[in-house]
Amino acid sequence: MDSARELVLPTDGESADFETGSLFFIGNATVILRYAGFTILTDPNFLHQGEHVHLGYGVRSARRTNPAMEMEDLPQIDAIVLSHMHEDHFDRVVEQKLDKELPIVTTHHAAAKLQKKGFKAVQPLHTWETLNVVKGDARLRISAMPGIHGPGIIGALLPPMMGSILDFETPRSNRFRLYISGDTLVHKDFPQIPQRYSDIDLALIHLGGTRVYGILVTMDAKQGVKAIQILEPQTAIPIHFNDYTVMKSPIEDFMQAVAAAGLEDRIRYLKHGETYTFEVPTAA
Repeated sequence: MDSARELVLPTDGESADFETGSLFFIGNATVILRYAGFTILTDPNFLHQGEHVHLGYGVRSARRTNPAMEMEDLPQIDAIVLSHMHEDHFDRVVEQKLDKELPIVTTHHAAAKLQKKGFKAVQPLHTWETLNVVKGDARLRISAMPGIHGPGIIGALLPPMMGSILDFETPRSNRFRLYISGDTLVHKDFPQIPQRYSDIDLALIHLGGTRVYGILVTMDAKQGVKAIQILEPQTAIPIHFNDYTVMKSPIEDFMQAVAAAGLEDRIRYLKHGETYTFEVPTAA
């Protein structure tokens, strides 16, 4: 299915929990995922309400919300999964304060920019490529999924992005599969994701209905529902909504679309600062 490099992380001496995991929602597309001894941070964005991000080509957007946690309060992070290089996903606060030795799994485009900024442990992936991450007796396979940030010329002007599949494997045969959409739209290659990686346990869907010069560049309510129908995850959690002024599709629209599609039993909603806890049974 893919080629794979390997990254071995130091252990922290604590016994890993293979039965239970958690996802803490900081805000925008930033979450802390804890499972099997791994602590993973996604798309770090710690700007505050009223601060602006620059999205390129003269497009600016103000943050409407505050993060549920400050960078200084983060737990020890093993690695970052970064979908792409936009300032609402990797901001100037993060650039200044983040440990330059921390592994960052991302696109080749973002990796090149991060290396120029002094980050020394970037792990770039091409679409469908995999990085094997080992910590103690547990293994995490991070695979880059296809994504399109916008249609046509707008898409070509925006930075390349990737979705991610995170496959956790433990010595007790526990298996957990997480999909993170990144800022993609539903596109022609999107159905290949569940074809290659079926049985998704949890999907994080980036919404917001972000528009640049009137053109949709992140999933709105309708596309978010379509993505879930294609992926068929056991559970889906929407993130990346209502946080910036450039986002034009509020979470309430998605909730209505979910209800109309009869998908309420698959969706869990988190406010900033809330935690979703999941159980991972041992394989029979």
